[in-house]
Amino acid sequence: MWFRRKIGGLSKPSQVEGTSRNTLTRQRARLPVDLLQLGMQVIELDRPWTEVPVLFQGFTLEDASQAAILRRYCEWVLVEDDERNLTPIIERITVLKRRTTEPLEESQSLIEELPRAQRAWSRTQNFVEQVTRDIEAGNEFSLKDARPVIRDCVDSVKANSSAMFWMGRIKSRDAYTAEHCLRVAILTIAFARFLGVPEEDLETAGMCGLLHDLGKLKVPDHILNKPAPLTPEELQIMRKHTNLGYEMLRSDPNLDPIIVDVARHHHERIDGKGYPRQLADWQISRFARMISIIDAFDAITSDRCYRNGRPAAEAIKILYKNRGQQFDPAMVEAFIRLIGIYPAGSLVELTSGEVAIVVAAHPGRKLKPRIEIVLDAQKQPTPSRVVDLSAESSTLEIATALPDDAYGVSLRERIRELIASASKNAS
Repeated sequence: MWFRRKIGGLSKPSQVEGTSRNTLTRQRARLPVDLLQLGMQVIELDRPWTEVPVLFQGFTLEDASQAAILRRYCEWVLVEDDERNLTPIIERITVLKRRTTEPLEESQSLIEELPRAQRAWSRTQNFVEQVTRDIEAGNEFSLKDARPVIRDCVDSVKANSSAMFWMGRIKSRDAYTAEHCLRVAILTIAFARFLGVPEEDLETAGMCGLLHDLGKLKVPDHILNKPAPLTPEELQIMRKHTNLGYEMLRSDPNLDPIIVDVARHHHERIDGKGYPRQLADWQISRFARMISIIDAFDAITSDRCYRNGRPAAEAIKILYKNRGQQFDPAMVEAFIRLIGIYPAGSLVELTSGEVAIVVAAHPGRKLKPRIEIVLDAQKQPTPSRVVDLSAESSTLEIATALPDDAYGVSLRERIRELIASASKNAS
């Protein structure tokens, strides 16, 4: 997102009095927050200082926690440092920009990573379900296991994000709230990594996604799961979930403040018409902007008690249409590059008539993902083969997206087959 805005280069150099011009020339530059380094003097933020939980207005970065705070709330900052330090860092801006046009790095193949992804998914789902039961029963609930389970998810996403994306495609209408939080957590981890957020922040990003809708567990069930559109009065009650989540989380001293911030502000809008506080765009933290997009995408594409989920392509059109009004425009464009028009785990029909499962999207070629062909042109099972549609040698194209389980193709069953194959190969 930051690279869509004008990035200032080095400002006019200034020599520190009484020193050599060659060794201590100080310069200023406007940098993406992900490039901050210790020793830099922070001069200006992209929002008022009062909107960020730092003690001083203008300070030198002395420890990693200070830089982490700026990364979670801001997109860019104006810094001052020795010219020798700033020049190579500014050159890295192009690298950060380029990474959002390339696929996420993979250290494991899909089939190798699926077993761990399934374990991480199940463990995190069990955690969410336990917290849900405790809150609904009015019991004390504990979040001490939240970060360990999210750590497992981060490790899996770093190895091969598509494995977790495949797990997220298996949805239950009756478990929407719990699964929604888990899917948002996974997508947030992947999105943060895609944008270049440092690895030490990925767990916190995942925690923001996992706990963003915790307040909904305090919303009356007849409203939360109403099998029809909400009345204006019911909508007002539903909207209280942001403040309810905020109140539930703010008392936990072990939670990073940005997690509490996101629970309260993930329904704020860039045009200032969101809730609960109608914040202006510059008042909405970076992580809250990320979660708002992912939260909406998953809500649109998921089956609810009162309607069926819409295709991913339709959800993408809605996000794109509302960029600059509801959502951060550059973040929307980056998110679309991450998931593609046909997200990993989607079922598609090719121009050849064959049916395939999308293995992974290609950010630079949104219509040409990597696929696994599972049915031939007559819609009969065929020995599977993986094809990268973005390869120059490929003549295949996607004709249309298919609903899950079309032609009897079950993603759940395919995951079982691949995990069984991985286990067999490992033994």
